[in-house]
Amino acid sequence: MMRSVQCLLLLLIISFPLSPHFATKLSAQELQGRDEQLSFVGMRLADLFARFGTPSTVFAARGVESWQDDVVFQYPAGEFYVYRDRVWQVKLTSVCGVSLRDSRRVALLTLGDEVQDKGDHLLLPQTGAAWPLMLRVNLDNAGNVAAIYVYRSDY
Repeated sequence: MMRSVQCLLLLLIISFPLSPHFATKLSAQELQGRDEQLSFVGMRLADLFARFGTPSTVFAARGVESWQDDVVFQYPAGEFYVYRDRVWQVKLTSVCGVSLRDSRRVALLTLGDEVQDKGDHLLLPQTGAAWPLMLRVNLDNAGNVAAIYVYRSDY
């Protein structure tokens, strides 16, 4: 009897971390980092420079229309797309527990039930900001994370 109870406890301990719900739980430190990265969108240029200093690279990102052109400031923390005097989009290597080269399955489990699978990308609306924010995870042909963006969805 005691042996079967021990086996059952061991099985529960081993299977708990494999639960999909466990994958969606973020630690307090990860939540703080997530909130911080989401707050990059909306930063004024002065705040961007005060926080990150001089960018390593500055380049223009051409849109289909001339009004869609952006100036992009590249830092180790990510690429910051600027419209007028504010960051409207950030390209990151990791956010909300998802990183470049993760599989689609890992990204879906990590982002939880609210994520929208659009085939070649995943979308997850973000709440709590002064404007609507969207997390977009682009997937390559193999189904792995190729790019991660957080942007104002009202632009």
